[in-house]
Amino acid sequence: MSAYNFDVLIIGCGVAGLTTALRLGESGAKVGIITREKDPHISNTYWAQGGIIFPEKNDGLKKDINKASSNTSYPEAVSVMSNRTQEILKEVLIDKAKTDFEKDEAGELLFTKEAAHSVSRILYKGDFTGKEIQVSLLNYLKDKNRFPNVTLLTGHTAIDLLTPIHHGVKITQRYEKNKVLGAYVLNQETGQVDKALSKVTVLATGGVGSLYLHHSNSEGARGDGQAMAKRAGATITDMEFIQFHPTTFFDKSSHRRFLVSEAIRGEGGVLINSEGEAFMEKYHPDRELAPRDVVARSIDQEMIRTKHECVYLDISKKDSEWIKDRFPTIYEHCLKNHVDITERPIPVVPAAHYTCGGIKSDTKGRTNLENLYAVGEVACTGLHGANRLASTSLAEGLTWGYIAAENIEKELNAINIYSEDLIQEWRVGDVPADPALIHQDWLTLKQTMWNYVGLTRTPNRLKRAQAMFSELYDEIQKFYKDAILNDELIGLRNAVEVGYMVLNASARNKESVGCFYRTNS
Repeated sequence: MSAYNFDVLIIGCGVAGLTTALRLGESGAKVGIITREKDPHISNTYWAQGGIIFPEKNDGLKKDINKASSNTSYPEAVSVMSNRTQEILKEVLIDKAKTDFEKDEAGELLFTKEAAHSVSRILYKGDFTGKEIQVSLLNYLKDKNRFPNVTLLTGHTAIDLLTPIHHGVKITQRYEKNKVLGAYVLNQETGQVDKALSKVTVLATGGVGSLYLHHSNSEGARGDGQAMAKRAGATITDMEFIQFHPTTFFDKSSHRRFLVSEAIRGEGGVLINSEGEAFMEKYHPDRELAPRDVVARSIDQEMIRTKHECVYLDISKKDSEWIKDRFPTIYEHCLKNHVDITERPIPVVPAAHYTCGGIKSDTKGRTNLENLYAVGEVACTGLHGANRLASTSLAEGLTWGYIAAENIEKELNAINIYSEDLIQEWRVGDVPADPALIHQDWLTLKQTMWNYVGLTRTPNRLKRAQAMFSELYDEIQKFYKDAILNDELIGLRNAVEVGYMVLNASARNKESVGCFYRTNS
């Protein structure tokens, strides 16, 4: 086993991880970024369509975030976003990465509005804002003249966080502070497991959406960071708060559903049922611009009432050329699937979309474990409370990635790299992983999450999920113990642990609030 040595190890390659790397790279720190993807563009950031908030001071953002959260968001975290996001966005994305947001003919930034926002404060690029941000950040960081100290390792999967308590070679190490020293990392190409040692480790692995049968996330959003942090001793909170996006394109091609941006409703799109009736007025006075959880459950209710497999989102009353220019990605995707959105409504269904809970971290990104930070969707600062306001996710990753880096920079000189010789070697398994079993276990997990721990949770559904997870968890742990590792097996082990977190949090919470909806029937 060999070892990497970094000042800072960043696990994850979306907007949060890349922003952290950019800020620390500029300070001269030796930074390592690892991603399980072979293509570093692939992340939840890349798939984000709508936009990123660019708040003005006193523009009502605090009130909008709190209202969308059902008055559960943490005021200190909301204040950080309100006070810091604009300056950070301008510095990182506009001035440095040259992210090409939409502008008018005079070269001034254009803003749009989405559900539950009281003013137009959202920067965007067509309907592929996340892609534009991801590409611009990667292009900026790949400049070796500017960042010779930043290493990007693709096709590398983090297995476990290193701690002296769990991975020390001496009994006396058990009495040290519970701190994170880096991670065991699998090189997918060679199958070798390396120690990646670091002064500070940053988790930026995203959410857990792909645990569900229907989701809008990259398949890597399977809870790797949450599971590793939990095993290391970090506090995890609010895992019952899974936000479902109301509108994803309805087809039967894959688990990952194509996102139909909330911006379509922000621009005047109307939801209609299979009987041609606009129905949102029955459920909320803000109709299509109601909070996402309300819209998602309303769609679900209409599907049940009409016994139809989807509802429809109609933007066709707008000028056809405007539609093509404003929503080019959605237009092209729908057209490939025989739906011309300039002429007919889009078939849509809800899908798992965003994880409001995660690794508990403070307003500087610090966790309860020494030298471990968590930023972006993997973390929970309390910003979203029980429900996320649209277009705050990219801004959250950007803001806390930057703020965490600021804090890390101040601490680095006082921290030493732990001795590699005091960390156990990875125990290599010798049993080949059966791909058929892994595939079936993944399918069982996704179906269980969707059917029993989904949009509406009941005692009976949660009880059924508990029984299925108990058996699945035991089987996977036994299988994992002696298996030859691969990325799918690592992900499956993490996913079933995180599924349990969502299940247990759902069982404890008896109150329907925000995006968590539970009935007693």
